[in-house]
Amino acid sequence: MSRKLPLAQGETSRTACARVLLRSAVEEKTGEVVPAAALAERVGWCADLVAGMVVSVLTAHWNAADVAQLASGVDVTGRALPSNAWMALRRLGWNAAPPEGIKVNDRVVRMAQEQAGRTLRSVHWRAGLVAGILKTWPGSPGRRTAAEWAAVRGAIEGGRDLPGSVLKGRTRQILAFLKAEHRLPTDVFELEGVPRVARMLLLAACDGQQATITRDESKPRSALLRLQLPVRPDPKSYRDWSWVAVPMRVPVTVPAAGALHLPTLRVGDGRIYADLAFTHAVPKPARDGHTVALGVDWGLNTLLSAGAVRLGGDGRIRALGAGAQFRAAGVLAKQHRLRRLSEKLHTKADQYERLTDGRERLQKAPDAVLEARHTVLAQELRRVSARRSNLNDALAMAAARWAVDQAIATGATVIYVEDLRSMEAKGMGRSLNTRLSQQVRGAIVQHMRRLAAEVGIALVTVPAANTSKHCPHCLVPLRHCQTPDRPSVPGWKWAVCPNPGCRWQGDRDHGAWQRIAARGLAHQSTTRTDTKTRHTAIPAVVDRFEATAVITTEPKNSREERSKTGPTRGKTPRPAPRRRRAPSPARPPRSPAGQRPEGNAPTGRTRLPRAADRNQAVHDTISIGTRRRHNPRGAALGAGFHFHAHASPPRWVNNLSQPLRPTEVP
Repeated sequence: MSRKLPLAQGETSRTACARVLLRSAVEEKTGEVVPAAALAERVGWCADLVAGMVVSVLTAHWNAADVAQLASGVDVTGRALPSNAWMALRRLGWNAAPPEGIKVNDRVVRMAQEQAGRTLRSVHWRAGLVAGILKTWPGSPGRRTAAEWAAVRGAIEGGRDLPGSVLKGRTRQILAFLKAEHRLPTDVFELEGVPRVARMLLLAACDGQQATITRDESKPRSALLRLQLPVRPDPKSYRDWSWVAVPMRVPVTVPAAGALHLPTLRVGDGRIYADLAFTHAVPKPARDGHTVALGVDWGLNTLLSAGAVRLGGDGRIRALGAGAQFRAAGVLAKQHRLRRLSEKLHTKADQYERLTDGRERLQKAPDAVLEARHTVLAQELRRVSARRSNLNDALAMAAARWAVDQAIATGATVIYVEDLRSMEAKGMGRSLNTRLSQQVRGAIVQHMRRLAAEVGIALVTVPAANTSKHCPHCLVPLRHCQTPDRPSVPGWKWAVCPNPGCRWQGDRDHGAWQRIAARGLAHQSTTRTDTKTRHTAIPAVVDRFEATAVITTEPKNSREERSKTGPTRGKTPRPAPRRRRAPSPARPPRSPAGQRPEGNAPTGRTRLPRAADRNQAVHDTISIGTRRRHNPRGAALGAGFHFHAHASPPRWVNNLSQPLRPTEVP
């Protein structure tokens, strides 16, 4: 299938990936059905052959000189290296060969060279990072001074925009090596050994002689993958390879007009997963020139707070509605319970390992009971880790989908998110620091960028400085308190503007999303696009633009004229107190009272349903219940994911296409 797509005006191509489970195949020569277990075994044999060749290439070229030559982009003669990793390795003469006596075709060798070349290219950035840290090694690695921070960032390519947590993590890795070896490492290749090789088949490095993929035009949700697989783990000749046809069910996320590419096959837990790449046409997002933007702010229990603003023709920025929130306190509580369980299991497993090592040092016989308990703990650790990973993925995807839906509903063409890559959770207590450091902000932004690109909405990161500190209407530093009815109690959730001419007050997160959206619209001209990652960001705050990044509120309409023009119209007198004219019905047998019920609620219901009985309100902005420990009822009873991820409905203006009227401003 052709990789090129016809694009219309204002469109661009986008390549994405979808995971597909391969269930069975058919032998083309004999027509025999290959079940899923046999297919996974044969794919595993091929993946093992490829992994062995990858390890041999990495072991031979895991050094600074070879990695630098590959990353330079030119060969020994000065010619430019191809972009494909396997072609670049062949140009440099870095060949891969199967074990002696094993017969594979050249396309299998290509897959091994492609995987090895990608790994060697990726280590170049880490090599420069470690080299810069070693070159400017501080006197006290745990506490760098401002000058030492500037020196280490200057020694690393792109270090000015590098998060501090990355530098600190590499510094701790070097300190561990220093403690063990009593010296500093020479480079990253001494600090890290040859990495483990994943069992996968990069079919994108092959051509029609090894694998093909076709899509049925009459059935857009069906595709056929043909590839050669070995019939034994050690193929001795080409007769030990045969063609199999694998039907694939194309996911609904793949457009019918999208061009399919050869997938990457992965083997895990006896199953075969295909990472199906496809290219489709999407609206091209604009880098600047936006008039309606969505601002997104991060929170702790309130994971996301978002709202839309509009830039008018007069240069003033106005808020569209009161915004909305995505609360995931129940999901985060479950996540922390799983984390504590994982820590306990790790502690027990480490103790069993210490006991096992002690018996080995004393030259005692292995304890079968001890090894069995350690095996059970290792299996439980894998299960808990998988649950934590699945929960994080579900939370990140739900939050990103909610944010993009808010942008679509408001007609926003850009989403502004504060850049928190360099945020470090410290100084707020052990429990709170752990909760902040384990939030899935990076995964949420990644999913938001992917979902926004499908509908032509740009995602831009803005600096996070003072977004919650200053008033969104006058930029005066806010005074934070615990709750609105306790203005004298210090806190962080409720914000009050001390400016007598403003007097704005509101939730801290609501003020932050207004500041983020206003800052993004005011700094549109400074938006930059990274040439490597294609991510857009506003690098820094400019004072003259920041002065205009304020939310303007229209003055409220004065009351209508109420001058007296005639006598006051009389009103029918009512009895006091106001009571029903009809008597209450007689008291039924065994009933507490005979009062007439009001409303449409059934009289026989003794309690509200579970969803209505559970309190889903935000407890952080009122004084009642702020001292109670968070204990979601659904989480205690084992309820599902969507019982604990609550999104408040947005209160946007009714007609976003019309000019904003004063009565529409909250």
